[in-house]
Amino acid sequence: MKILIVDDQELVLLSLEKALTDLGYDVARAENVITAIEVFDFFEPDLIIADMNMPTAPEGEVIYEPITFAEKAPGLDLIFYLRNTRRDSTPIMVLSGNLDEEIIERGFELGANDYMKKPLSINEIGIRVRKLIGGTSPAKKIECKNQFIQTTCVGIVIPCYNEESRLLSEEFKSFVHTNLGYHLCFVNDGSKDNTLGVLQELRKGNEEHISIYNCERNGGKAEAVRLGMLHLAKQAQFDYIGFLDADLSTNFDDFTDLVTTISHSNYKIVSGSRIARMGANIAKDGARKIISKGINLYIRKTLGMEFRDTQCGAKIMTKDVVMQTFQKKFITRWLFDVEIFMRMKKLYGNREAQAMLCEKPLNRWVHVDGSKLSFKDSFKILGQIGQIALHYK
Repeated sequence: MKILIVDDQELVLLSLEKALTDLGYDVARAENVITAIEVFDFFEPDLIIADMNMPTAPEGEVIYEPITFAEKAPGLDLIFYLRNTRRDSTPIMVLSGNLDEEIIERGFELGANDYMKKPLSINEIGIRVRKLIGGTSPAKKIECKNQFIQTTCVGIVIPCYNEESRLLSEEFKSFVHTNLGYHLCFVNDGSKDNTLGVLQELRKGNEEHISIYNCERNGGKAEAVRLGMLHLAKQAQFDYIGFLDADLSTNFDDFTDLVTTISHSNYKIVSGSRIARMGANIAKDGARKIISKGINLYIRKTLGMEFRDTQCGAKIMTKDVVMQTFQKKFITRWLFDVEIFMRMKKLYGNREAQAMLCEKPLNRWVHVDGSKLSFKDSFKILGQIGQIALHYK
């Protein structure tokens, strides 16, 4: 039996294609409405699984006369065309993160047979497919428990420098195995140890969900993150792009909370904040605590924003922010987070920029051995804040 999947997100297509192929179905795929119709004509599927929000046509093509494109979502136009123009009764299953009740209702009015809201499990999709068109050979089974397709498609940049002995490979593997809407881009920042080899081993078997951006020379965390973010921003499939420290001092549960916040709001950047956790970690080190508070105050005064923790290594943002603020190299190696906010101020003005930024407290955050800055580094930071103040004046 044959299934046509229509979605513009590569991660969704690959995950569904693998799962349904393992179940014994013959699978074809399309990334937009026009291509879906072309594939439909020669593939003659027994079932169509379609997203609601996708391009209507391949890039450069905007007109297809038999379709009116009068509906509120391109996926609805596909259903309307097949049911009304073609008078076709092939079962259609909608798989979408669109929660607009009017669009869901319209989908059923036009003739959709099933509607599944993301996030949902691969197992549930398999069960619903079998209910609509029947199963394949009873011997065909897939092991995909606890695998989910998320509402949004997210790319995460993870800068790595000499992480050979510290990289938590199993945690990264477990995360991408469960969360099929995420892609991890590890940036090897000219490591002198065998970090690249460790990353290549980590990627084996996870090629769709893990990629490596290799920098031959060490350029510092700011440049590693910048290059990785721009690399992911070129891919149309991602709704949001963020970055996370390789030591997972901020864990994936907290990061997914940042994603949930930005996807249910109008914020352009959601940044993790360690302030609520920092007292427990540095209370015994009075001098460090004083220096840390002083640096935070200096940064707030320089920014002109009440942003209490700019330096947390966990942030998620919209693609347009990436394209607007990451094109030019940052002038500092450590304080690029502050520079991002300064560039936002220049683009939108102080008040509007602040309205686009959200600081979300983390539930967990830990210092990892070797991750603390020395007192000498702390004084270097003060100098870099001064550089930023002058440069963005």
